[in-house]
Amino acid sequence: MSGWGRRRYFAGAFLLTVAGWLAAIAVIQAWDDRASGRGIIKVGILHSRTGTMAVSERTVIDATLYAIDEINKAGGVLGRQIKPIVVDGKSDWAVFAAQAERLITVDKVSAVFGCWTSACRKTIKPIFEKHDSVLFYPVQYEGLETSPNIVYTGAAPNQQIIPAIKWSLDNLGRRFFLVGSDYVFPRTANKIIQAQVTALRGEVVGEAYAPLGSQDFTAIIEAIKQARPDVIFNTINGDSNLGFHRALRGAGITPDIIPVMSFSVAEAEVKAIGPAVMAGDYAARNYFQTVDTPENHAFVAGFKSRYGKDYVTTAPMEAAYFGVKLWARAVSEAGSADFRDFRATIKGQSMASPGGTVTIDPATQHTWKTVRIGRIRADGDFEILWDSQRPVRPVPYPSFLARSQWTDFLDGLYRGWGNNWAAPP
Repeated sequence: MSGWGRRRYFAGAFLLTVAGWLAAIAVIQAWDDRASGRGIIKVGILHSRTGTMAVSERTVIDATLYAIDEINKAGGVLGRQIKPIVVDGKSDWAVFAAQAERLITVDKVSAVFGCWTSACRKTIKPIFEKHDSVLFYPVQYEGLETSPNIVYTGAAPNQQIIPAIKWSLDNLGRRFFLVGSDYVFPRTANKIIQAQVTALRGEVVGEAYAPLGSQDFTAIIEAIKQARPDVIFNTINGDSNLGFHRALRGAGITPDIIPVMSFSVAEAEVKAIGPAVMAGDYAARNYFQTVDTPENHAFVAGFKSRYGKDYVTTAPMEAAYFGVKLWARAVSEAGSADFRDFRATIKGQSMASPGGTVTIDPATQHTWKTVRIGRIRADGDFEILWDSQRPVRPVPYPSFLARSQWTDFLDGLYRGWGNNWAAPP
């Protein structure tokens, strides 16, 4: 071997040795990080930053990040900082599904916090079950579901829809018009409403749907005027609420003539539509920004300090916030951020949240929570007119139909929409 060849050989051997040592050091460091608790815990935040649902979901992203920031400032979980990976579902179920798959299989997140519509949740539910990962779902919904891979921090039907029916019958009138976006939540919610109104001797005088994202409510407003209901029950979602409420006012329908009881409108939507347009209408929620608890005063003050005095907090935000906090407690108790380890410790977790005490029901992984009904004020906040005074046990399956009948009903919707959870646009 020439002198030049020997020099190249020894230089290459030296580089291989250095590379080997660096690799070994990296492995040792990784072992040391795991042993000492250093490093990060990754979580996914999967919501719509764009599209028709962004008006509602952007604030839920903020609430999730806010909870993570609080935990990180307090030292993290298991001595490790939480790293949020925020992805945009784009108000499209196929995008949500692809992003959920990536968060679980590529990013290896401990949990995913996300989804708003039930069409989204039902689309990605099989993905979480296939990979045995966990979704924390923060939005009120139609029920008729339990999954070992979903923690439901929003309201079940008996914690929102059903109490609102009784309150409306007692306080607003007995003739109801049902209007909703055309997907699984409004269709199912309105089946529950139909049954409950009939049982309580009220009357449903009309029912109409618009595609998600629709801004044209001309035909629906005309149907409402013809039916002359006492109350409108509204299960419209996303920015379609802007078009609907502005169309109502344009037709001269104000709360003193026909009030609206909404199930997917909160402070953020009121702000987007305009308090002057919304004032006098109603919503059934588990949390309002005006809840008078020390925890909520701190919650609201923290958001306004961070995002500005005009920032508003909402029920889905509160559910997202305490969902992160309960996840962190479960991980700490299990000593592991792997869902296979903390799935047992998430059951029964409880805390004093901004809206009151919340507890994860071990049998259903739904949340015990307080029910409230509010009327929109001119300043965009809600005057709380009624609350349940204590947390209500979640009942995902209303008892007036057997589970098999509910399953048949949902299957009929799914097949009717071409194996999808929403009507085609």
